[in-house]
Amino acid sequence: MATDWLGSIVSINCGESLGVYQGRVSAVDQVSQTISLTRPFHNGVKCLVPEVTFRAGDITELKILEIPGPGDSRQCGDLQQSEMGIPGVGCQVGPSQNGTGKVLKKPISSSAPQNIPRRTDMKNQDVIISPQQQCSKSYMDRHVETLTQSKGFRRRHNSWSSSSRHPNQVTPKKSGLKNGQMKSKDDECFGDDIDEIPDTDFDFEGNLALFDKAAVFEEIETYERRSGTRSRGTPNEKPARYRHDENILESEPIVYRRIVVPQNANKEFCTDSGLVVPSVSYELHKKLLSVAEKHGLTLERRLEMTGVCASQMALSLLGGPNRLNPKNVHQRPTVALLCGPHVKGAQGISCGRHLSNHDVHVILFLPNFVKMLESITNELNLFSKTQGQQVSSVKDLPDTPVDLVINCLDCHENAFLRDQPWYKAVVDWANQNRAPVLSIDPPINEMEQGIDAKWSLALGLPLPLGERAGRVYLCDIGIPQKVFQEVGINYHSPFGCKFVIPLHST
Repeated sequence: MATDWLGSIVSINCGESLGVYQGRVSAVDQVSQTISLTRPFHNGVKCLVPEVTFRAGDITELKILEIPGPGDSRQCGDLQQSEMGIPGVGCQVGPSQNGTGKVLKKPISSSAPQNIPRRTDMKNQDVIISPQQQCSKSYMDRHVETLTQSKGFRRRHNSWSSSSRHPNQVTPKKSGLKNGQMKSKDDECFGDDIDEIPDTDFDFEGNLALFDKAAVFEEIETYERRSGTRSRGTPNEKPARYRHDENILESEPIVYRRIVVPQNANKEFCTDSGLVVPSVSYELHKKLLSVAEKHGLTLERRLEMTGVCASQMALSLLGGPNRLNPKNVHQRPTVALLCGPHVKGAQGISCGRHLSNHDVHVILFLPNFVKMLESITNELNLFSKTQGQQVSSVKDLPDTPVDLVINCLDCHENAFLRDQPWYKAVVDWANQNRAPVLSIDPPINEMEQGIDAKWSLALGLPLPLGERAGRVYLCDIGIPQKVFQEVGINYHSPFGCKFVIPLHST
């Protein structure tokens, strides 16, 4: 019996220490209880020796991967690597006391039946089938007859029946007869009658035209209207889409005009959310600041608030977190701050102090005067404690373009300053420098603006600024709502969660 297994491809598991070997059986010695494999593979890698021998005591598990049939003419040594890639098929064999091994599990491959016949007993297509296999075969035949009653399933079943067989059904080995077994397989898979195949394709377009979508949607809408449920909408209606920050609950109508001034505004602006912000005259704006100062919003507080808001806007224009971070030390931005000897200049100095505290290189220009305002003196004293640079001559300003120019030269009063030589020289330098310009609280009259700005920052409420002011922004300087009401302005804050917002011309 041991010689019947010669030529079979087996897999031998020798435990964790020796691993798994695969190869073709070349010799089985019942006396010494050994088995030899030719051209073996160890753990999927081809061994360097042509043959290895195992003792029965070293074998923990033995699997038969393939049993050669009667027409198989391969020699014992012809083992290819592709034959080793069939794991988990065959029957498992464990070592017995006599070393020959015995069957532990039922076969799960069609090439290894339960009752293995001798080679001399297999002739052509003759196969021995056990009673259990005959029962399984008759069950499958009845199952096939049930499935073939459906005409649409016939072709699918033919392909299934040729590839997915019952585990106990025996498939005869090839015997070299091409007109025998191969022909029967072709007839089984491709033997459908050609007359049963329809000549015309299925008319998808014609069947789709039979579906009346308009009638179906109308029926659904009528049913939902009668039942009181929410309508899903007709094909002509688009469902409402909401942003992540919009409220989908029904609320009161939105009032976009929340700020009403006592006089007709010469110009109106609107925010990103659509709120209308009217402009006010310079006289009304001056009165508003005076009333706020009377109630405790002093000039020092206003300067500090203006400096913080202006510096936040400037930092955003300089690049924000993409530019100002520890990894970009070599890209330290440079800002040229042009200030005059007035309150507007004091606001610019406060902005420069905050910019310098945020590691921005600030160059402050301020002309020399015998006597300065107290607010300017206080702001200069704080600015001198930073790393900012103060110059009083145009020659000390940088020759190369800077990142940003902040203009605080102009004011609503003291028009005689624009005739001074230092003013004209600074204006010429700013116009020749190709850096963008940010103006803080610019004057109304465009003729009074010597430098064209790209952005302008208004305080509290905007003035009717012209085109030379560029894009207008509005900052909150902390004026209470009742102060607006005291000067006759019906005020509701348009800032929301921000202190600086952009304004758009209507």
